[in-house]
Amino acid sequence: MNELKHILKLTFIEKKDVSIAISFGFLAGIASVALMGSSGYLISKAALTSQMTTLVVMAACLKLFGFASALSRYGERLYSHRATFTMLSHLRVSFFERLSPLAPGIFGKYRSGDLLSRIVGDVESLQNFLLRVFYPPVVLGIVFLSTIFFSAFFSMGIASVMVVGMLLTIVAVPALFSSRKRRTDGQVRVQRGNLAIEATEFLYGFRDLKIYQQLGVKEQQLKSDAAQYNEGQRREGLEENLAQSSNALVALLVSFFVLAVGAYFVAAGELNGLYLAMLVMISIAAFENVAPMAAFPTYFEESRKAAVRLQEVVSEDAVLQGAEGIPSGPLDIKLTGASFSYPGEKSLAIDDVSLHLKPGTKTAIVGPSGSGKSTLLQLLLNVFPVEQGQLSIGGKPVEMLEQETVWQEMNIVLQENHFFYGTIRSNLLLANPLASDEQMKKALARVQLELFPLTTTVEEKGQNLSGGQKQRLAIARAILRGKSLWLLDEPVSSVDNLTAHAIYQELFRQGDKDLFVIISHDLAGLEQMDQIIVMENGRIQESGTYQELMERKAYFYQLKQIENSVFA
Repeated sequence: MNELKHILKLTFIEKKDVSIAISFGFLAGIASVALMGSSGYLISKAALTSQMTTLVVMAACLKLFGFASALSRYGERLYSHRATFTMLSHLRVSFFERLSPLAPGIFGKYRSGDLLSRIVGDVESLQNFLLRVFYPPVVLGIVFLSTIFFSAFFSMGIASVMVVGMLLTIVAVPALFSSRKRRTDGQVRVQRGNLAIEATEFLYGFRDLKIYQQLGVKEQQLKSDAAQYNEGQRREGLEENLAQSSNALVALLVSFFVLAVGAYFVAAGELNGLYLAMLVMISIAAFENVAPMAAFPTYFEESRKAAVRLQEVVSEDAVLQGAEGIPSGPLDIKLTGASFSYPGEKSLAIDDVSLHLKPGTKTAIVGPSGSGKSTLLQLLLNVFPVEQGQLSIGGKPVEMLEQETVWQEMNIVLQENHFFYGTIRSNLLLANPLASDEQMKKALARVQLELFPLTTTVEEKGQNLSGGQKQRLAIARAILRGKSLWLLDEPVSSVDNLTAHAIYQELFRQGDKDLFVIISHDLAGLEQMDQIIVMENGRIQESGTYQELMERKAYFYQLKQIENSVFA
């Protein structure tokens, strides 16, 4: 039950609705028992007496109890479902608030399909927690205790039979099937996650699977996972039907024993025969309400496993964030003695790196593939925490700054930029929701995309755009932000040299007082940079202006010579 503590806490945020639902549930259960008991008493009384007054009063009671039962059941459904939907709302918000600080590192541990299955499927599974797990035992327990207390006034023997029946139907049978359910170890949820993973990869990788003639193999894997999931659901359904049948059998046996014990007591003169039918009908009505307990093991284990799977995702340590905003005015970025390694990796991706990026300067970070350039940019963005050393922006350590305010002051273009299905206009408005059509057209013109109307359709992930068009659209989106910190990771790697040079010139001309940090594997056109940082194996090998590095004839000079020889 420890796994469900957080869900219980969220449920009791709406304790008023929960309390009202339990009250209505109790009234509905008691009214149902009273209705059946009154009918049994009326049958016996009608057979033994001809007094019309008594019969009319009992008939009126039947109508009253029937009306009360229907009204209470409506109130129970209304408030229990309202409490459930509110709990789900709190759960989704709480889960997302705990998940968002873990991005993007969380994607290194969980595949996207698995995350989708947890975020959607497991959260949805927890809608049954209040209605099928928490609520039924509480209401049934109160109804049974009240019924047994009432029956004890007429026969302690019959009350004892009801106690045994209550323990069997509310405790023993659900515990037995809960144990059986736990042994399956949440296989259906795992199968659902696998199916979501395979379906996601099949859809996103359809074109590549088709090109490499692996579509049939992946399709068979998808069908296999779907078949396993369906089989798991079928077995769960059979298990639930067995639990319902077992509970119904116990309820019928208890009612039979109530009749048998009651008949014995009547024959022995210990019970007035007038009340026998009433007590039998009361037991039948009371045990009719145990039907939800048959599904209790299934929903309890489902809720427990869903809570565990959600907790697994958000149990990672999040980066501690401050609450201060970035200082106003020109901003610098300073990294001192920084080291970083990816989770599960022993080697350092960044090893003792120090740099100072001043306002109004242009810095290029170059080096061979895998030298740590992009990782260094991620540290500057504060996407990954610095394990050793310190990062400060505007003179303030990032630990004191709120993450969102850091990114709000940056124009960021990464190697892979996401584009949503829609139009060029809708994708540009992500950067600046207040941008006018004229501003968007000017931004497109600055990256030589002026021929693209704002109404041009953009498919999911920009699949209908070329690599160069996606990069230029990402730069246009960054331009619309209008901030003074530019962090660009291979922003024009898919663009021809002439266009790339023109885009850089336009950016530098418009942002002559801005701070530019550009990751590049291309060593051409670096003469206009104020500083070039050369990296290898996660360390800074050398830094300086283009002229200084060429005169030094060290590592950068060698890289330049290799590039010249290749493209000569």
